[in-house]
Amino acid sequence: MSTSLSPSLPAAGGFTPGLLPPLLPAPQPTEQVAAGARRKHAALAVISALAAMLLLSVVAFHGYVAWVIAHPYVPALYSNPQTAKGLAYSDVSFPSKSGRTTVHGWYIPSGVTSDRTVVFSHGYGANREETWVPMYELASLLHGLHYNVFMFDYGYASSGVRTPATGGREESKQLLSAVQYARSQGADEVVVWGFSMGAGTALQAALQTDATDSIDAMILDSLFLPSSDSLYNNIKQYMDLPRYPSVPLIEWMLPFFTGSTFNQLPVKQVLSTHYTMPIFIMHGTKDAIAPIETAEKVAASQYNSLSREWYVEGGIHELLFRTKPKEYIQRAALFLSQVDAARKSSEAA
Repeated sequence: MSTSLSPSLPAAGGFTPGLLPPLLPAPQPTEQVAAGARRKHAALAVISALAAMLLLSVVAFHGYVAWVIAHPYVPALYSNPQTAKGLAYSDVSFPSKSGRTTVHGWYIPSGVTSDRTVVFSHGYGANREETWVPMYELASLLHGLHYNVFMFDYGYASSGVRTPATGGREESKQLLSAVQYARSQGADEVVVWGFSMGAGTALQAALQTDATDSIDAMILDSLFLPSSDSLYNNIKQYMDLPRYPSVPLIEWMLPFFTGSTFNQLPVKQVLSTHYTMPIFIMHGTKDAIAPIETAEKVAASQYNSLSREWYVEGGIHELLFRTKPKEYIQRAALFLSQVDAARKSSEAA
């Protein structure tokens, strides 16, 4: 008896083994799908908010740094020429040459009739007293050499209404008005003695002089000129910020507080100008705030026979007098005497 085998057939509706379709995920309830989407959106919103807060905090921090640069802390005046050195003086005030601000200062007449005046141009973050220079000591020395002395505050250090620091844009106008005042008191010879940014401001002012505010000579101690590099060098003295994006951010924000940008300051012109008046540049080799290369570049552009430079070995910013007081005084006094002799010789010719 023969037996035939028939292939097994799948049950109705079934599939051949090995040809089954992939299993599909079980359908999720609508509420679960919506909850998952909400969680994703919430996470994205939190991440975006944190990123925005981080960005805002970075901008706000650099904005604060820019504001502090424009409004440096300057202590109030603590003394006066009479109390500090027994020098008679007058309180004076007058408008800046720009007419936008007011200059306040002390005029210290020489003990004898004199037509020579030294105008002090103090540094950034200081006022007319600038104790670490020390300003009263120099005023007393000049008084002994029969010079009138004028000490005044720039707007950001004013004893009246304080105004933002502008890197020399408005300060140069204030200095020129101080020179005008010295001229109005009978000075035929006006020497500007500048310190740090006050030295840089003197160079900016000398580009703008006329017959009423001409400068006969300049002594520049620790010459500082505002620029991106000098801004970064100074920031590093107080906080360890990266150059990028910190410097571009601060530079972008400064005009909101000062009304001017670095590009509006004549720094390049200052560095390349052959000034007609004699200039005595003094700078320390260890100056971490104002690089010595700036002083060297300005000095290299001078051709007046009385112009000179003195680089103090180991000297640091604005402490040259304290580093070598005797030599400092001797060199400054010699320069002043030669400027005066040249003026008298020219008048006699």
